Amino acid sequence: MEVKILQEDKDVIELELEGETHTLTNLIRKELWNNKNTVFASYNLKHPLVSHPVLKVQTKSKPKKVILETIDDIKNQIKELREKIKKL
Repeated sequence: MEVKILQEDKDVIELELEGETHTLTNLIRKELWNNKNTVFASYNLKHPLVSHPVLKVQTKSKPKKVILETIDDIKNQIKELREKIKKL
């Protein structure tokens, strides 16, 4: 996956996620809404075969930091799920 910054301001960032689809992008978007510093989180994928998703995030603080926190939260949830499944 390659990540390109299309726009970056003090509270807004727009990222193009090359090689990704709705699956990962929607997971990140949805989890961003659980972060208290997120003001807005959305993505657009014009066409799944010929374009890449663009994630747009507006935050109360540094958007890169909020996105990284969110990705860490997702990783922790996956780790927790993995442990629960191992116990089955």
